[in-house]
Amino acid sequence: MSTATFSAPVELDWFGCDLRTGQIIEDLRSLKPSGPLTKRLGAATSTSFDLGIAGAGQDWIAATDPGRSLLVGVDRLTDQPVWAGMVLTRDAGSSWTATLGVTTPEAYLDRRYTGDVTQLQQDQAAVLTALMAAPLSQGPPFIMDAPATGVLMDYMALDGDDRTVLSALQEVMGQEGGPEWTVDVAWSDAAHSGFVLPVRVRPAIGVQITDPEAVFDFPGCISTYMLSESYESGKGATAVVARGEGEGTARLSSGSQVATDLEAAGWPRYVHRYTPASGLTDPAQLTAHAVKALALMKTGARVWAIEAVASQAPRLGRDWGIGDSIRVAVGSSPRHPEGTEIVARAWSWELDAAADRIAPVLIEED
Repeated sequence: MSTATFSAPVELDWFGCDLRTGQIIEDLRSLKPSGPLTKRLGAATSTSFDLGIAGAGQDWIAATDPGRSLLVGVDRLTDQPVWAGMVLTRDAGSSWTATLGVTTPEAYLDRRYTGDVTQLQQDQAAVLTALMAAPLSQGPPFIMDAPATGVLMDYMALDGDDRTVLSALQEVMGQEGGPEWTVDVAWSDAAHSGFVLPVRVRPAIGVQITDPEAVFDFPGCISTYMLSESYESGKGATAVVARGEGEGTARLSSGSQVATDLEAAGWPRYVHRYTPASGLTDPAQLTAHAVKALALMKTGARVWAIEAVASQAPRLGRDWGIGDSIRVAVGSSPRHPEGTEIVARAWSWELDAAADRIAPVLIEED
């Protein structure tokens, strides 16, 4: 619950590190994000930073070198690294401020390719580890945190498919029963000399429980919230078909996956056809994608966009993180005059420490 336990400002200490090793080059005391920090499950996000050169430190050039450096923000209160991003652009000249374009490490996976990968009846975690073989070599300080999921699968990729590691990981995650993954950041050692980037693979990232301790309340720590409900095209469907590449009769397709329970209860049929990933040639994989898509879409999307006072809310990185269950408790509002309580998963978040603002995006799951 949002109580005085959490009433401390979110102040981040920023470090510029070597992208290959994760070792700290410089404590960048004058570095400030010019927008909110964001994180999304299984995807890359970006933001920009302003660096005051006068107070940047002696090695600020090496610590912000595009393509060679990693920025890491650490919560001063908890000593917990909460965000990391690779510097891709740097603009600096006669001004005393340098502007940096930074993206989370997931984006690096879109710059490496799978090569030839054949995994037959292997655990899902082993498949994702095999797909990570290229970026684990000559890449950032990724380390695999991928215990066996207990679910076997087949996967094949050919080097000639030019499939990036990011697209392959997202493809596997998108299948029915597919594992979830994310790239975290952690201290590399007890001396806090640098950082590593754990690639976490689980059946579901985070902790999903029916009675989570992290509670965002309104009135309370929540400033504003919006519950978005949609049955628009691409968000709601009672019948889903996943299509492969090609044309006409040569185009592979899953069978139509139908929410027969909803249609029997009186729902009209809404059909969604889509191509889940490039290069899919296995009808079984297409069917797996269609089954998962139907499970997500059959009752439409219910997404809670919350803005809360960060210093009053459950602490990011300590009390909750990406993929975790979070409780929303509404006493009374125009949308919920009688109040409501729900539990939903954090699929993404934004943190604007300077504005004392935390904004998780929560998705209700059946």
